[in-house]
Amino acid sequence: MFTGIITDIGTVRSREDRGDTRLVIATAYDTGTIDLGASIACSGACLTVVDKGRDADGDWFAIDASAETLARTAPGMWDAGRRLNLERALKVGDELGGHIVTGHVDAVGSIVSVVPVGDSVKVTVAAPASLAPHIAPKGSITVDGVSLTVNDVSDQPDGSAHFTLNIIPHTQAMTTLDEAAAGRPVNLEIDILARYLARMQARG
Repeated sequence: MFTGIITDIGTVRSREDRGDTRLVIATAYDTGTIDLGASIACSGACLTVVDKGRDADGDWFAIDASAETLARTAPGMWDAGRRLNLERALKVGDELGGHIVTGHVDAVGSIVSVVPVGDSVKVTVAAPASLAPHIAPKGSITVDGVSLTVNDVSDQPDGSAHFTLNIIPHTQAMTTLDEAAAGRPVNLEIDILARYLARMQARG
């Protein structure tokens, strides 16, 4: 379980495809405090630490990403050199600063536009039709692992939805959203409350 509050930006050091994909990720975390088997959200995808260490280049941890994980997350995000939003799993008693995030990517969206508004930027994201009913103004959504508040939603003729977000300077500085650009794919996770409400409505 996570909150969508990013605590480090890691970088993919290396990628080795061998059935599952072994990824080595550089981090500012003290890996001496991370147990093997621990969960770390990497740009919104909850993954398990299978190795860790420290060398001349700093701390690192390794995860194995399955073909399913690669297929359900943003294209290119696991390439060597890519920056990733990192969050360690929530501990009992930790402050819930964002919202409840599971680390399960529901779909991949795409940034439509990025418009400066003062020191902030307004980012418009296209979400697929499968997620459109679960996104609401003033509701929460996770974009590349970052807990954000939806400003407004515009339903599209094809059933998809465009929603807007206000990214303040602090969020830009602390996450990879400083790289936001039109056409960039992003991992989306809807609010867990919306997921359960949809299930209840489906059951009648």
